[in-house]
Amino acid sequence: MTTSTKSTGGNNLRPFLKLLKETKPPYGLLALAVTLSVISTLVSLVIPMFTKGLVDGFSLASVSRLQIAGIAGAFIAQTAAAGISVYLLNYAGQKMVAGLRERLWRKLLLLPISYYNDIRTGESVSRMTSDTGIIKTLVSEHAASLFTGIISIVGSISVLFYLNWKMTLVLFTVLPLSALVLVPLGRMMYKISKGMQDETASFTAVLSGVLSEIRLVKASGAERREYESGKNVITNLLSYGIREGKVSAWITPLVSLVFMMLLVVIIGYGGVQVSSGALTAGELVAFILYLIQIIMPLTQLTTFFTQIQKSMGASERIMETLKHEEEKYEGEEMADGARLPITLENVSFGYKTGASVLNKVSCSITPGEVTAIVGPSGGGKTTLFSLLERFYEPQEGVIRLGGKLISDFSLRSWRGGIGYVSQESPLLAGTIADNPRYGLEREVDLAEIRQAAAMAYADTFIDELPDGYDTEVGERGVKLSGGQRQRIAIARALLRDPKILMLDEATSSLDSKSEAVVQKALSNLMKGRTTIVIAHRLSTVVNADQILFMEKGEITGRGRHEELLREHSLYREFAQQQLQTADTESREHVEGEEITGHGQNTGGGRRPAHPRVGGRIFES
Repeated sequence: MTTSTKSTGGNNLRPFLKLLKETKPPYGLLALAVTLSVISTLVSLVIPMFTKGLVDGFSLASVSRLQIAGIAGAFIAQTAAAGISVYLLNYAGQKMVAGLRERLWRKLLLLPISYYNDIRTGESVSRMTSDTGIIKTLVSEHAASLFTGIISIVGSISVLFYLNWKMTLVLFTVLPLSALVLVPLGRMMYKISKGMQDETASFTAVLSGVLSEIRLVKASGAERREYESGKNVITNLLSYGIREGKVSAWITPLVSLVFMMLLVVIIGYGGVQVSSGALTAGELVAFILYLIQIIMPLTQLTTFFTQIQKSMGASERIMETLKHEEEKYEGEEMADGARLPITLENVSFGYKTGASVLNKVSCSITPGEVTAIVGPSGGGKTTLFSLLERFYEPQEGVIRLGGKLISDFSLRSWRGGIGYVSQESPLLAGTIADNPRYGLEREVDLAEIRQAAAMAYADTFIDELPDGYDTEVGERGVKLSGGQRQRIAIARALLRDPKILMLDEATSSLDSKSEAVVQKALSNLMKGRTTIVIAHRLSTVVNADQILFMEKGEITGRGRHEELLREHSLYREFAQQQLQTADTESREHVEGEEITGHGQNTGGGRRPAHPRVGGRIFES
C-alpha cells in the first residue's frame, strides 16, 4: 500500500498565487471581464436613487422619452455587461484550467518511476481533474465577486452615509456581531472542505486501483474485502459531507437572520425617522434596496473566500506534483549499442534509505551475445533491469556503454535503442495494429506491421480474426491470450529495431504450444543484438554465452552453464532441481509438443543444445 500525499502547507495563499502566475492567465480578458462586472455594479447602484425619486413624488408624467430611453439603455447595458462578463470569465477560467492540465499532464509523463512508487494513480488523477476544476470554478464563477462585491458594499455604504448617517451607524452595530459568528464558521468550512478534497483523492485512488485490477479481485475472491475498503472511504466522505451540511445549516439561517434583523431595524428605525420628517419614504425605500446590495455581496464574498480556501489546498497539492524533479532527457545520441559492451562498475542501489537491493555489482555484457541473469527471487534481477532502462539512477557506481556513461545519452535515444519484452507483455486499449507501432515517432504503414507480425509468428492468428489488424484488444489486451500478447509485444520490439534486447522470462507463463511459437519469434528478434535475459528457469539459459548468478543483491557466480555447474554450489543445486522437473515434464508431454531440431548446432560455432532443452530461445 503506497502512502497518500496530504497537503500540509496550511492556510497559505502563496502556492495559489504562484500557480496562477505560472499558468499565465489571459490577463486582458480577465481585466475586461472584471471591468464589465464593475460597470454592471455601478449601474445597479443608481437604481435605488431612481426608485427614491419615484417614491418621493417623481411621477411618470414628468418623465421624458429621453429619460425612459436612458433608463432602459442603462438596464440593457447592465444586463449585457453582466452577461459578457460571465462569458469572458468562464472562457478565461476554461483556458487557464486547460493550460494547467496540459502542464500537469506533461509533468506526470516526465516524472521518474520513483515518483509513482509513492503516489497512487488515483491521486494523480484527482490532481488532474478535481483540483484543477476547483481552481477553474474560482476563476470563472467567483473571481469577479471579489471586485464587484467590494465596490457594491463600499458604494452602498457611501450612499447610505449620504442619505442618513445616523441610521447607517445603527446598521453597523449589527454587522460586526454577525461577523463574530460567521468568520469562525467559515474557518470550519475551510477545514472540512480541505478534508473532503483529501478523502475524494483517496476514494479516486481506491477506485482506480481496484477497477484496473478487477480480474485479480474476482480471481482472489476479494470482492468483500474491497467492498469494505471502499465502504470505509465512502463513510469518511459521508462524515465530511454531514459536517459540511451542519456548518451550512448554521451559515444559511444565520445570514437570513442577520438580514431580517437589519431589515427590521431599518424599517422600525426608519419608520420613526419618516414619521418625524427626518427621513422621506423614498429614502427609506432606497435604504432598504442598498441594504440588499450590501447583504448579497457579503454572501458572495463568503462563498468566494470559502472557494479560495479550497483552491489554496488544491494549489498546494498541484504544486507538490509540479515541483518534483523530472527525468533528464538531454544528452547525446546513442551510437550502435549492439557493437559496444555494457559495463557495470560497483553499482549499488536501494529503494529506501539503508535498504540496499544491489550491492557493488560489477559485470560486463559482451555485445552481440546472450547474457542470462539467474538466481533466487529477491536477488535484484528486476532492479538491475530497471537501472539498465534508466528508470532509476545508481546510488553508487556507474553503468557504461563502451567508454561512456549511459547517463550521457539522451533518455529518448537510450530507451529507443532498447527492446523490452516482459512476462506480462501489456498492451494498450486499441487495435492490434495500434500496438506494434506504439511509441514510434516515424510513420509505420500496415505493410511494415504485417512483416513484423510475420517474423513474430503473430500473422497466423491475426489473419484468422474477423477484423484482422483492426481487432480491438481490450484494456491491457485482455481479449487476447498470453501467447498472442507476447507475439504482438515481439512484433513491437522488431519494429523498434533495438540494439539491446531485454527479456524478462518472456515464455515462463505460456503453455507448451504457445511457448514453442514465441521461442521461434524470439530467435528472430535476437539475431545481431546484445541480449540480456532474466530467467527463473535454468533450463532456458543453458546455452547462454554468459550466465550471471545473483543472490542478495550480489553477483556470486558467472560463466557458462558447465562452468557454474562445477564451481557454484547453489547454481548446481538449482540446476539439479529444475532440470529434473524439466525431465518429468518432458516425459508427460507428447513428443509432438517439443520443438524440432534438438541438439542442432546452428549458432556458428556455438555448442550443441542441452539434450533436455533443445530448441530453447538461447539456442541460436
